[in-house]
Amino acid sequence: MSKLKVGIIGLPNAGKSTLFNALLGQQVANTAPYPFCTIEPNVGVVPVPDSRLEQLVKVVLADEPKASPVIIPAVVEFYDIAGLVKGAHEGEGLGNQFLSHIREVDALVQVARSFVSDAVVQIGSLDPKEDIETINTELVLKDLETLEKQKGPNPGVKLSLADQNFFSGLEKLRSCLNAGQLAVSAPLTDDERKETAKLSLLTSKPMIYVLNVDEENLFRALQEAGDDSDFLPICAKLEQDLQDLTESERSLYLKELGLSQPGLVRLTQRCYKLLGLISFLTAGPKEVRAWSIPLGSTAPQAAGVIHTDFERGFIRASLVPYKDLVESGSFSAAKAKGWVREEGKSYIIADGDVVEFRFSV
Repeated sequence: MSKLKVGIIGLPNAGKSTLFNALLGQQVANTAPYPFCTIEPNVGVVPVPDSRLEQLVKVVLADEPKASPVIIPAVVEFYDIAGLVKGAHEGEGLGNQFLSHIREVDALVQVARSFVSDAVVQIGSLDPKEDIETINTELVLKDLETLEKQKGPNPGVKLSLADQNFFSGLEKLRSCLNAGQLAVSAPLTDDERKETAKLSLLTSKPMIYVLNVDEENLFRALQEAGDDSDFLPICAKLEQDLQDLTESERSLYLKELGLSQPGLVRLTQRCYKLLGLISFLTAGPKEVRAWSIPLGSTAPQAAGVIHTDFERGFIRASLVPYKDLVESGSFSAAKAKGWVREEGKSYIIADGDVVEFRFSV
């Protein structure tokens, strides 16, 4: 699939741009051979941290000592979207620009301010939940406006199955939004979701809520939120400051704070998993790479991510699970142990499969 596109949204002065700049700084400071890519002033590509790639380089070198493979991780494309204000659904502030940009992304990170500072003007309430409600209300109202433009079925006309699913899904969405709930929570069937996806509703997108807290309260906030919470506490200012430190200084500072990894790593990994994505891996003398695919993808579908010709001409996939490959130490050893398998078109790729595709042109 193409890069996962994630929009960073929030009220003005919530810390969106600070968080985005920290993401940018993370990549600028990285010495790996995949430089940060700024497509526009408010768009950047950030790698998904994956320690497996460095281990795969060692596996490649075990068979080919003179090789020098480049590491290419899976990536998330972040959009720093203009701040929203109350009334955005009617065009207030940069409302129209804000809402149009949201339609372009696959998922949303909503930043809510959860700190007090005399240096940064407070926009909205002192309660992050109220600020989140303000933004969600604007998105819901815009989606209701979209649904109002949809005409019902023509009386007396026999509907196709696809149209039946569209109109039944439309009513469920309308009921959900009128109740003030996000479209993503509507009880749609798979077929209804497929047919109504053409509406591109803003609240149909998966969302992570980032609570931008101050450094003093970060550890406590993380403990209270837990790993499975929809709310991810991050200190955006701290994340930006970390980019000015060396790797050893950064590790020491995080340890003093009681943290095992930067918030940006947690955020990127959470975004990557938000849409049910996994990574399969390829490894050779020129590059070691992670590829993003939806969970449940078949081997030909995974091959098509590399090149459409691979999917059209798919013959079979030679693969070995990452853990087995690393345990064996090399591809040749894995083959000798019988751990490299040949799989056909019906095989479902698992996260961490190291794959070589066979195809005809």
